[in-house]
Amino acid sequence: MKPKILFVKDHPAAQIPAYETPGAAGADIRAVMPDGYVSQVIVPGARCLVATGLRLAIPEGWEVQIRPRSGLALKHGVTVLNGPGTIDSDYRGPLGVILVNLGSEPFEIRTGDRIAQMIVAPAVQGVFEVAESLDETMRGTGGFGSTGVA
Repeated sequence: MKPKILFVKDHPAAQIPAYETPGAAGADIRAVMPDGYVSQVIVPGARCLVATGLRLAIPEGWEVQIRPRSGLALKHGVTVLNGPGTIDSDYRGPLGVILVNLGSEPFEIRTGDRIAQMIVAPAVQGVFEVAESLDETMRGTGGFGSTGVA
């Protein structure tokens, strides 16, 4: 079953995310500049919140993940800072994307530019409880690269 994600446009230039190819897992999210602005520039090393002009409603039991676009990362060093970002089903505020410029040149964003992608995924809440001990596994307490490098 495909969940229905509802959107409200808070800006006339806002565009609903769209899958650009039939096999795309992520729907592209586009930027919207605030009224009076033509573009937004992210200088190297800086981060900013980029507006989309959208608000959304996600059904309970689902989440939306905001992920980087590989082309922006490779060509410009621009990525989603908290990637993947999570939008919870009970959030109804503006959809913004936190971008960071890890590249060596300023990066300019204009209304309509594809800045990130959105993945719709199930979100199951766990049940947490305290235990006296944990079961043993082959891996045990090894972490942070303990399984070696291929």
